[in-house]
Amino acid sequence: MAKSVALLMIMAICYLKAIASSQVNIFLLAGQSNMSGLGGVVMNIWDGIVPPECSPNPAILKLGANLQWVEASEPLHADIDVNVTCGIGPGMPFANSLLNKTSSLGIVGLVPCAMAGNRISQWQKGTFLYNQLVKRTKAVTLQEFGVIRAMLWYQGESDTVRPSDANTYKGKMQQFFTDLRSDIGMPELLIIQVALASGLNYTETVREAQLYPDLANVVTVDAKGLQLHNDNLHLTASSQVLLGHMMAHAFLQRISNTSSLIGSQY
Repeated sequence: MAKSVALLMIMAICYLKAIASSQVNIFLLAGQSNMSGLGGVVMNIWDGIVPPECSPNPAILKLGANLQWVEASEPLHADIDVNVTCGIGPGMPFANSLLNKTSSLGIVGLVPCAMAGNRISQWQKGTFLYNQLVKRTKAVTLQEFGVIRAMLWYQGESDTVRPSDANTYKGKMQQFFTDLRSDIGMPELLIIQVALASGLNYTETVREAQLYPDLANVVTVDAKGLQLHNDNLHLTASSQVLLGHMMAHAFLQRISNTSSLIGSQY
């Protein structure tokens, strides 16, 4: 028994040393339910099916709710978005796609911060969601665990209900991105955001703001046309896999191009 425990401790130490000696590329994940991921969730029950593209990988880590790094697995946001039943989101297929497309990336670290059912006003500076995002980001910085490469952002469905929310979305989105970059000390943070696949009466107003953000280093991936669950709101698991691939492609395209991109779309 003692030998087995000692062996496990040695293996854990070797694993941590391997991580420390590797480049860790960190991505923030924020937004609402389609980022936290409800793929495969029907009537508040997740079917438990994990697509191969979402499989765990020792080279993919996540920052848990306790601010400790662990090997990532689905549901990625289960300990963050605790008021809903989480399933498949875009984070794991994004990370796996990155690793499959480039051998030089090293380790991918994901920082889940999304929560269901919020408007852009609930991400403004000083709010709970904003403060939590900044807190978790600064925890990563203090740990000196790796380099923050980008934020993946998928939010806006809740802002398509009322015209007042939709019409003020662009300004609030720009302010959120600007404040976040300032508060985490990354004025040129790359943001890969998703243009909505679903919404209610004012979806196109919000999508217009997302497709044309008028901010540097904001890349937009368009989710329009991806398959939805029967609720006509949340992406299916297969759509989340496809979205993860799209976001990975956008990131790799962006870092391969040294010119400044404003409002690029994929």
